[in-house]
Amino acid sequence: MSKIQPAVKKETAKVALCTIVGLVIMLAAFGILHLAFPQRVPFDYRVILGGIGGSIVAVLNFFLMGLAVQKVAASTDEASARLLMKGSYSRRMLLQMLWVIAAIAAPCFQFVAGALPLLFPGIGIKIMGIIDNK
Repeated sequence: MSKIQPAVKKETAKVALCTIVGLVIMLAAFGILHLAFPQRVPFDYRVILGGIGGSIVAVLNFFLMGLAVQKVAASTDEASARLLMKGSYSRRMLLQMLWVIAAIAAPCFQFVAGALPLLFPGIGIKIMGIIDNK
């Protein structure tokens, strides 16, 4: 694949923006909850690292999906296109699972803060769809 389509770049930028907004909201929520329940809700470097790592994985996942769709759209064989899309989905899910395992296992990440950002692109896409329809 020699060139990334402008649509993939544009949509990935939108998803990255939504993910960053989600990350800021999540960090603010962690901060507020930490003030209210300091013994139960942490707010330290592990929360920030987990959130940043999860956000990177979330945006990377969307970008890789965009590349796969771009490649499938250029394909002329339906069977190979379907196989390519299935393979892409499997690899992207594996990437996310490995990240969640790392966020749980590695002491430098807070696991909830690492896993939550994986939901931000989907939430952002739904919100953008609602806004665009109005």
